[in-house]
Amino acid sequence: MKLIEQAKSDWDSYETSWDFTIFPLLNPDHKSNTIHSTYSNVRNHWQKMTNEMKRLEEKNNRIFIEAYGLQDELTPDVPLNEITLTCNPHYRYGGSKSEDALEAMLRADTMKELISYAIGCMMGRYSLDEPGLIYAHSANEGFDPGRYQTFPADDDGIVPVMEEDWFEDDATTRFKEFIVTAWPKEHLDENLKFIAHSLGSKQGEAPIQTIRRFISTSFFKDYHLRVYKKRPIYWLFSSGKQRAFQCLVYLHRYSEATLSRMRGMYVTPLMGKYKARIEFLEHDLDQAGSTGNVNKIRKEIQSIRDKLEELRSFDELLRHYADQRITLDLDDGVKVNYGKFGGLLAEVKAVIGKKAEES
Repeated sequence: MKLIEQAKSDWDSYETSWDFTIFPLLNPDHKSNTIHSTYSNVRNHWQKMTNEMKRLEEKNNRIFIEAYGLQDELTPDVPLNEITLTCNPHYRYGGSKSEDALEAMLRADTMKELISYAIGCMMGRYSLDEPGLIYAHSANEGFDPGRYQTFPADDDGIVPVMEEDWFEDDATTRFKEFIVTAWPKEHLDENLKFIAHSLGSKQGEAPIQTIRRFISTSFFKDYHLRVYKKRPIYWLFSSGKQRAFQCLVYLHRYSEATLSRMRGMYVTPLMGKYKARIEFLEHDLDQAGSTGNVNKIRKEIQSIRDKLEELRSFDELLRHYADQRITLDLDDGVKVNYGKFGGLLAEVKAVIGKKAEES
């Protein structure tokens, strides 16, 4: 019974469990003033769980070995990689990796899970005020903003995931707000450094830049799709390779007005921001001075022009689909519904298969 309880407790610590209630780093039993110390507490708890399951399984083995007189043929020992808890890196990652490598992988994945949980709070799926699943209905019907007092959910379930800080409700900006809300504000810099280091910072990259890079380029494709087995609950709308505009939309809060709101609140204003940025840079170009500065500014101007061109094409496509006022039937499943938006969504083939229709 104890083995079953431990296995269930381990499974329920992850958001894909039906009985998920609270993210481990936010559990009052483990929570400390910094994410580093909180993670250490959680990691110690996981190790105790692993050690206890190992002890119990070996105890069971000894009982059966003695009962059947198999002392000369079998050993009760159970290797760590056979202790089937997700919180056990030896089982979770396997192979012949070093202890340091296993610990680094577990720490990185835990930070990715923290980001995923924070995005869930932004979307209104979870709340810092109540345990478990808060909203998973359809078309944003019955959504109650009052259940998100500590950390407000996004107004419309549309959260930009941009490579630069263009919007107030951008996922990276709101993640920073989440950390300040969940942990003492005076430890913000230390907490961001720990998260960024765990994710893998690049040389010369500020912690918030590392976090933004993960959210804008890796979260959906390399994490969310994998965890939800190519049936995502947050859908990535993307303008294309330039990533001129990207946003996540919570499947359960999508309504027939979502695309029009996306266009009016984000895409159209962003085109104006890109134009203004180009004008600003062109003015700077006249006063750039050195050849190096001139080349740097010209490169940025071209980059933004490329994004603006991509965004215009995306806007035309978005308007086409917005005019259709597409509705979703959740009973049809993610695969069918994801295919209704053509080239607006990222990773279409990964979700609906190789026969995905081109928009």
